[in-house]
Amino acid sequence: MLNQFKQPRRVVITGMGCVTPLGIGREVFWNALIKGESGVRQIDSFDVSASPVKIAAQVQDFDWEAQLNPKDRKHVPRTVPLALAAAREALADTNLQPDEFSLEQRRSFGVVLGTGGGGLAFTEKQYAYWFNGPTAKASVYTIPSSTHGGLSSELSMAFGLRGLSHIVSTGCTSSTDALAYAAQHIALGRQDLMLAGGVDAPIAPGILAGFNLMTVLTTDWNDEPARASRPFSLNRSGIVLGEGAWIYVLEEYAHAQDRGAKIYAEVTGYGATCDAYHRVRLEESGDEPARAMKLALEDAGRDAAEIDYVNLHGTSTVLNDRIETSALKIALNGRAITTPMSATKSQIGHPQGASGAAGISAALCAMHTGMIPPTINLDEADPACDLDYVANHARKADVRVALCNCIGFGSKNSALVIEKM
Repeated sequence: MLNQFKQPRRVVITGMGCVTPLGIGREVFWNALIKGESGVRQIDSFDVSASPVKIAAQVQDFDWEAQLNPKDRKHVPRTVPLALAAAREALADTNLQPDEFSLEQRRSFGVVLGTGGGGLAFTEKQYAYWFNGPTAKASVYTIPSSTHGGLSSELSMAFGLRGLSHIVSTGCTSSTDALAYAAQHIALGRQDLMLAGGVDAPIAPGILAGFNLMTVLTTDWNDEPARASRPFSLNRSGIVLGEGAWIYVLEEYAHAQDRGAKIYAEVTGYGATCDAYHRVRLEESGDEPARAMKLALEDAGRDAAEIDYVNLHGTSTVLNDRIETSALKIALNGRAITTPMSATKSQIGHPQGASGAAGISAALCAMHTGMIPPTINLDEADPACDLDYVANHARKADVRVALCNCIGFGSKNSALVIEKM
């Protein structure tokens, strides 16, 4: 927990970068969120003619050359340039130039990223070269680039950051946990600055087939991709895979004040639990996701009545959406019915380990635009999903305290509270 320590330092968000299926850059992403646009479309990065799943939320019009030279592009997974672009925007947003830092400053600036798949898509491509040819296309750096840890190293090397360089990979909760982990290091005085957030790029033939084997991906909306991701809707039928990077600069509050940095929000609470139940399914009572949210509220020193907005996990699977609804009713008690909440995945698909970081961006959007992004495609709600999901259209609201909820494979649950300052 962030505030369990005897003398914690306050942790604030001072920069952010977004590379998303709705567009590149924070403002583009926010505007598309508020408009209720969808980033889901036909997969165009490989042949899906024989696949029952033909849609995903892919990052479009991405300038690879601005992030990596052609030689390096061969040797790293897609997650690396996505993360580099988001990190560069976050650093520019808060007016930090690490290349001008002293050695001591570089040592107090770390990196913690959350990812679910990391380099899996890259590994899949390398295996295809090895076993099917041409082997000359295979990268000599296949092993280090396939491991998750190489991802944070790439950012550390790109910006010369000599603080800790870690990856958190806890499935769909990865980036929520990464943000909390980074905040804890600042709160403890171990680092002053952190690049933290999430990145994932799981759209590859083998990964798509693997998810389809679990029957969690929708195959009902291939001809209408924009309508495919429909959390809490009665006729939802599964996940739409997504990709992207959402990365933030976290900073010690006094440090941010001293340099006159703008502050988006303060990170005030975190909670995490595990159902200890099943490899992919959730235990149906919702008790443990609810407990994670309660722990986050307790850590932040807030009660349910003080939450202005909840960003939902909202995967668009029948069971997950129902259990999350039940968990919210437990966590927020009678306030669950009146608290506005929305599912960003309805617009960007499911970016796996980057989900929590994407949700934080949507919460910050609500705080700083005065508009709560909608849950699109919610034409008729499942009767078991009876909360205020801000259906289809953005809503004006004064959001000062937000709760962001994540639920992952292996029955992991994480929640984060952020507050506008």
